Amino acid sequence: MSVGTETETPTLGYARAINQALAEEMRREERVWMLGQDVGKMGGVFGVTRGLYDEFGAGRVRDTSLNETFIVGAAVGAAMAGTIPVAELQFADFMMIAGDEVFHKMAKWRYMHGGKLSVPMVLRLPTGVLGGVGAEHSQSLEALGMHFPGLKVVLPATPADAKGLLKTAIRDSNPVLFFEHKGMYRVKGPVPTDPEFLVPFGEAAVRRGGQHLTVVATGLMVPRALEAAAALAADGIELEVIDPRTLVPLDMETIVASVERTGRALVVQEAVRTAGAGAEIAARIQEAAFFALDAPVWRLGALDTPVPQSPVLEQLVIPSTDQITAAARELVKL
Repeated sequence: MSVGTETETPTLGYARAINQALAEEMRREERVWMLGQDVGKMGGVFGVTRGLYDEFGAGRVRDTSLNETFIVGAAVGAAMAGTIPVAELQFADFMMIAGDEVFHKMAKWRYMHGGKLSVPMVLRLPTGVLGGVGAEHSQSLEALGMHFPGLKVVLPATPADAKGLLKTAIRDSNPVLFFEHKGMYRVKGPVPTDPEFLVPFGEAAVRRGGQHLTVVATGLMVPRALEAAAALAADGIELEVIDPRTLVPLDMETIVASVERTGRALVVQEAVRTAGAGAEIAARIQEAAFFALDAPVWRLGALDTPVPQSPVLEQLVIPSTDQITAAARELVKL
């Protein structure tokens, strides 16, 4: 982590940390601007961009129509023309509507033009469950970004990382999918005020050290894995919890080194278990650390079902702290 000279770390919410990152980068670089439905005077459907329109005006905080294809397509064109757009889709699920623009234009046009142009843009994607917003507004689709080369994929799990990773994304010359968890917007934590505070891509964070089992968790599953680790510590079971922070690039070196110490691995994601990012991480662990493993690599993910509308049923679909605890307890016995 690259941190400037200022050491003050006030407590901020996850959403406020994103807002602060946007403001700092727009002050730093006049080419940075924003677009999306209701990002202006309304401040976004979740209030994340509130106040930015007042400071930077309609020229740099641009409201658009409800048209995801236009939002992403316009951002790609503006990026190629020399600006640095930060586009917001109200829900990550809606990037499927703009599939051609995201997975073809964003991801491939720098390559297809022989590197003669770049696409320095960020697509902000509120992801995950939020208490009953339904099957088309609650998915975790980060694995798609891994499947289409040319995109960087970011999943911050703390307010500090939400700020530092977003600032790094804006300064990157490549297109970035920024999956911010809408269910974590009110989560608070220490966030450095230094405008040069950056969190580098491709460097996982060891959130808790342990010797009996490596737990690789992403997004909302990070705090749940930490809760499980705290519960198991009372029984003498020490989990090492690793947060990759970015899936592209993916820091397998830190993950493999941990598994080689603990001999066991559990990968936890909010996305459906089948064909998710966790499956890719598990496969890479098996390839790189097979002879260090004392047990099979296990995965936890959401049930292979659309997310229910009911907030109660919604939580039954995705991994809970208790499920992580139970799986870890069983795995260390193998």
